[in-house]
Amino acid sequence: MMWFYLILAGLLEVVWATTMKLSDGFSRVGYNIITVFGMILSFYLLSRALKDLPMSLAYPIWTGIGAIGTVIVGVVFLGDRLSPLSYLFLVLLLIGIIGLKVTSSH
Repeated sequence: MMWFYLILAGLLEVVWATTMKLSDGFSRVGYNIITVFGMILSFYLLSRALKDLPMSLAYPIWTGIGAIGTVIVGVVFLGDRLSPLSYLFLVLLLIGIIGLKVTSSH
């Protein structure tokens, strides 16, 4: 269950980061509400995962899911552009997250 909490927390990080961008500097109330609610729920689920997972494992995985997810959302839905080298580093980040999970005893 701890991994479910952690993955969901990371996905919610993508949600709140995206809606923060869409809030246009916190000037659009609907997006503001989703942003704040997403932040609270993401942090809550991260805290639940931290009850059973070491911080040195859970936090980088949480931030990595959020980072990779927001890049994907930015490129696919918001028209962000990345250089080819940026894609290489994104893949390296993904390999690092997978490596942390595979080498953990949890």
